[in-house]
Amino acid sequence: MAQQGTLPLPLDPAERAAKLREHIREHDYRYYVLDDPIISDAEYDALVAELRALEAEHPELITPDSPTQRVSGAVAEGFAKVQHPQPILSLGNASDADDVRAWHERIRAYAEKNLPDLDLERLERFVVEPKIDGLTVVLTYESGVFARGATRGDGSVGEDITANLRTIRQLPLTLRREMLNGTVPTRLVVRGEAYMPVADFERMNQALREAGERPFANPRNAAAGSLRQLDPAVTAKRPLRLFCYAIVDYDGDVPAPTTQWETLHWLRQAGFPVSDLAQRFEALEAAIAYCESFIPRRDEMPFEIDGVVIKLDDLEAAAALGYVGKDPRGAIAYKFPPREATTRLRAVVVRIGRTGNVVPNAVLDPVQVGGITISNATLHNFDDIARKDIRLGDRVIVKRAGDVIPYVAGPVVSARTGEEQPILPPTECPYCATPLTRREGEVALYCLNPDCPGRADRAIEHFVGRSAMNIEGLGEKIVAQLIEAGLVNDVADLYYLKKEDLLGLERFAEKKAQNLLNAIEASKRQPLARLLVGLGIRHVGEVAARALAERFGSLDGLIEAATNHPEQLQDIEGVGPVIADSVREWACRESTRALIEKLKRAGVNPVQAARPLISEGPLTGKTFVITGTLSQPREAVAEWIAAHGGKVTDSVSKNTSYLVVGDSPGANKLTKARQLNIPILDEAGLRALVEPT
Repeated sequence: MAQQGTLPLPLDPAERAAKLREHIREHDYRYYVLDDPIISDAEYDALVAELRALEAEHPELITPDSPTQRVSGAVAEGFAKVQHPQPILSLGNASDADDVRAWHERIRAYAEKNLPDLDLERLERFVVEPKIDGLTVVLTYESGVFARGATRGDGSVGEDITANLRTIRQLPLTLRREMLNGTVPTRLVVRGEAYMPVADFERMNQALREAGERPFANPRNAAAGSLRQLDPAVTAKRPLRLFCYAIVDYDGDVPAPTTQWETLHWLRQAGFPVSDLAQRFEALEAAIAYCESFIPRRDEMPFEIDGVVIKLDDLEAAAALGYVGKDPRGAIAYKFPPREATTRLRAVVVRIGRTGNVVPNAVLDPVQVGGITISNATLHNFDDIARKDIRLGDRVIVKRAGDVIPYVAGPVVSARTGEEQPILPPTECPYCATPLTRREGEVALYCLNPDCPGRADRAIEHFVGRSAMNIEGLGEKIVAQLIEAGLVNDVADLYYLKKEDLLGLERFAEKKAQNLLNAIEASKRQPLARLLVGLGIRHVGEVAARALAERFGSLDGLIEAATNHPEQLQDIEGVGPVIADSVREWACRESTRALIEKLKRAGVNPVQAARPLISEGPLTGKTFVITGTLSQPREAVAEWIAAHGGKVTDSVSKNTSYLVVGDSPGANKLTKARQLNIPILDEAGLRALVEPT
C-alpha cells in the first residue's frame, strides 16, 4: 500500500471508504504505535475529513471499526458489569534485589518438589517491563474487531467502558491481519494499561486551572477518571495513551505465542502499542540490574511508573507454577522505594480520632511527592515529634508511606536558621476543652469526652468505611456536608436521612440522593461483626469484633454480658484484658445505650451466627497480626488463617508469632515487631506456611 497522504482512491463510494479507512489505520499505527509518522497532521486530518464526509453522504457505509466512530453514542447512565474470561490478577511485590532472588528461589524449590517433569532451565529466562501507574484495561476482540473493553474491577468482574476506550487513538479498532500472516484469532482478550503522559497531564491540569476547574491529583487519577466518564466525548478530550502486555484469552487457528517476549512482538504486529523499555534476559542478575537502572531514571520517564515487573519468559512454565493466593508465581513486581521531598513546616494542627486519640498533622508549603501535591502530612504523635526534634519552621523531609500516605520523616537540621520553635503538646482538647490524658503504656494523648464534637466526622467516616458498614458514596466531603447542615450528629442519624434532606445539599440531584439512600439502606444487612467495627469501640478491630459477634450473636447479648458479666469477655479467644475493659467501659455508657436504641429503631440490629472453631491445622498454635492492604479484605485473610488453625489479634506483643504486612503498613506495628524480633511476612509468605513452595 502506498504511504503518502494523497493516495489516488477509487471512485466507487464503498471502495473509496474502505481504502480511506485502511489508509487512516496505517497512519494511526505508524504514529501511535511505531512513533514514525510519514505524513503531516494536516494531511492526516484531510483523510479523516474526507472519510467523514463520505460516510455522512452514504450512512450505510459506516462500520463500527471506522476511525470516525471512536467517539459515538449517547451519554451512558452507568457502567454495565463484565465477567472476565480469566482472573485478572495482581502481582506479589519485591522491595529490593534480595526479595527478587528469594522469589526465584521459591519458584525453583516449588518446581523441584511439585513439577518433576519441568526443565528448571525454563525458569532462567526473564522479561522485564515497566510497571505503568495507570488503569488496567481488558480488551476483547471478536474476529479481529474490537468488541468490548472493561476495567479490571475486582479481578473477576469489571465495568464496561467500551465507548470510552474507543476514543484512545492507540487502541486498534481492528487487528492488522496483513501483519499476522493473513489470519486473526476468532476471539482475543488482551490486558493493558491506560495512562496519561506526564507532560500531557500537566498541560491538561494547567488548562483546567485557567478555566477555573479543579485539577487532577496525579496522572493515574486523571486516567482513571477520564475512562470512567459517562460521556465518551469528555474522554475523547483527555490525552490518554495505552500500553498492552499480555494475552488473557485466545481462540484461533494459529497457536498463540508461548513466551512473553513472543507475546510482546505478536501484540505489536497485531497493532497494539507495546513498551519499548521491555527487555529479555537470560540471567536473573541481569534482569535485577535492569530493574535497578530504572530507579535513578524514574523522574525522566514520560509516564509515571511505580516499579518494574519481572516475568518468566516461558508462559507454559509460568502457568504450571500456578498461584499463591491471588498472586501468580511466575512474575513479581519490583516496587520502587517511597518518594520523598523537602519543604517548610508552617504549622501543626490537631485532630481528634474516632477513639479520642490526639493526632498532630503538619501544615506544609505545598510540595510534589510522587506526582501528588502534598500540603498536609501526619506527624504520628507528640512523642515522635520530640524524638525526631521536629520544630515549627523547620525544613522537613516528606515521604509517602507505600507511595500513598504522606508523613514527615524528620527535619533537615543543616537548614536551620535559629528561628525554629519547639512543638509542644496541648494540655486540653481544642474542640471541647477537656483536659488531655495519656494512658499507661501508650504514646498517644487522649480526649476522654465520648461526645467531643471533634470526633463526629472521624467516627462517621470510620462507620461508613469499607471494613465497617461499607456505605458507598459517603466520602469525607459528604460527611462534612451532612454535619455542617445539621442533618447528622452521630452514625445512627444516617438511617433517618430523607431524600428532601439530601436534595437541599450542594451537588445533590435526584439520582445521587437516591443512590446514597439505597446504599445506606443496604448497609442494614451487614453482619454484626462489621457493625461492631463501625461503632469504633477502642481496641476492637476486625478480629476482636468477629470474635465478640460469634460469642454473643447480637448487640443486646454483647451489652448484657459486658455490663453484667464482664468476665465472660476474657474467655473469648483473641480478647484480652485490655480489649475486655474497653468493651465494658463502652457498654456501660449511657450514650452507647442511647445510640444502640436509635440504631435498632432504624432497623440496624444484625445477628451473626457462630462459626465452628478449627482445633487443628497447619497454623495451630500460631498468632498473627495483620497490617496494611492485602489482595483481599483483612477480614477474609483472618478467616483464612482461622480456617487453618491460627488466630489473629489486633496488636503486636511478645506472643505474636508473625506480623503479616501488606501495602502501606502501620508504622507502629512494624517498629514493635522489629523490636521484639517477630518474623515479618508478606502475603505470599503467609500462604507459604500452609502451601509451601
